[in-house]
Amino acid sequence: MRYAQLVMGPAGSGKSTYCSAVSQHIENEKNSVIVVNLDPAAEHFEYTPTVDIRELIHIDDAMEDELLHFGPNGGLVFCMEYLIENQEWLKDQLGDDDDDYVIFDLPGQIELYTHMKTVKQLAELLQNWGFNVCSVMLIDSQFMVDGPKFISGTMAALSVMINLELPHINVLSKMDLLSKTARKHLDSYLEPDTRALLSDVKNNTTWGKKYRHLSNRIGQMIEDYSLVQFVPLNIKDENSISDLQLTINTMIQYGEDQDVRMTDFDQLDEDDTAEGAESYD
Repeated sequence: MRYAQLVMGPAGSGKSTYCSAVSQHIENEKNSVIVVNLDPAAEHFEYTPTVDIRELIHIDDAMEDELLHFGPNGGLVFCMEYLIENQEWLKDQLGDDDDDYVIFDLPGQIELYTHMKTVKQLAELLQNWGFNVCSVMLIDSQFMVDGPKFISGTMAALSVMINLELPHINVLSKMDLLSKTARKHLDSYLEPDTRALLSDVKNNTTWGKKYRHLSNRIGQMIEDYSLVQFVPLNIKDENSISDLQLTINTMIQYGEDQDVRMTDFDQLDEDDTAEGAESYD
């Protein structure tokens, strides 16, 4: 069996930093890991990618082509579609070793995950190649410290979960950059509470009055069904990284074979069984 994390999230949410920290964490535990860059517009890394989509196609190839004339967003979509069309290249790059642990660093274009099918097709390819796959959605915690923004981020995360249909975890990144006040305020949102989520919605504005009922219904849905949960991540705290990876590894069943412990028990004969039963009479 092989294992994979699809690391996604908006631009600037800390995907590459996450990939670097997690790969280092896995290596420190004496396990092998491969990091794959699937962002054709990437320029700088905090890790050395084992596989790099830019060797297949670069964003400039799509933007500078005389026939295509794509902009940055259209170019990213084209590059991801091109990757799916040339899936044998990726398969050859990944090889076929058992027990591979692969982290895929994806582009920061949110529509790739919320409603387009490209990343879902990628996940299906990996599953067909023998991977247990999960999606890791990163959202910058600095933009989630008030009710309306938290609801917006929650709905975006829900869209990704529904679209990809994978084992999924939502991560609040950059917790180390929050002030103590902001961190305390954010803590009240981690266990969904309609009143807390909507406490910052301004009912005295035209927008607040018009959409108050809709906001209340969305908040109530989040609370009633517990559809979306977030795990805070402090990338500078090794325990925080370890706890998150334990959750992810459980999701993809990584290391289950190694965890199995078999113990031989002497089988009781009929006389012992009967004698033991009498002792309870």
